[in-house]
Formats: sequence, structure tokens, C-alpha cells
Amino acid sequence: MKTAALLSLSIAATLLAGTARADEAWPVAGQQGLVRFVIVPPAQAKQEDAYARQVKLLCEPERTCFLNFYTNSSGAAVAVPLPDAIADEATATYRRSAKQGAERFLWSCRLKMPQPECF
Repeated sequence: MKTAALLSLSIAATLLAGTARADEAWPVAGQQGLVRFVIVPPAQAKQEDAYARQVKLLCEPERTCFLNFYTNSSGAAVAVPLPDAIADEATATYRRSAKQGAERFLWSCRLKMPQPECF
């Protein structure tokens, strides 16, 4: 119980600080099926290289991996299902299918990133 409380405080501190070290995984809010929900520090929301690092940290090579990324600018309590305050702040999705040999990264249209398509 003490360990869980310390972990929660650590995640909260990371979310409040809005930054993460380059070698540190962003907090995973939870998982539904194969999809993991990842909280992005707001300062890194538009940094492509930061997402690439997170994919390497969070996904095992050559394995199926589905990640949905969100910011939490309101500081809402993190839970799954995600509260609307977080769910409304989608930043990107990453999909890798080991079976299909396909990989795809898409930005949220709300970030207005230069790209051919968005969600």
C-alpha cells in the first residue's frame, strides 16, 4: 500500500511538473485491451522526437503495441476510463501490428501539426 501511494505521488509530481527526462517513460494511466493510455507532459505535446523515445521505451520490439497519448492540462484525477478533461486532450496515436507488419503514428488534428492526415 505504501509503495502504491509513493508511485501515485511520483506520477502526480511528473504530471504537475509538465516535464519528463528523455530516458524516462511517460506515465501510463491504464490499459483497455491492447491499448495503453499515456499521459504526455504538456511541454512535450508537439515534440515528435519525444514520442519516438516513448514508443521505444513503452513498446517491445517486433511486438504489437497500441498507444493513445493525452495531455492533462487541468490536472484531472487520472483513471480509466479517462475522465472527459483528459480524453478531450488527445495528442497522438501509435499503432504497430506485429501480425500485419505495419506501423502508424497519427497526430490529433487539434495540435495543428503539419501532416497529410490526422484524427
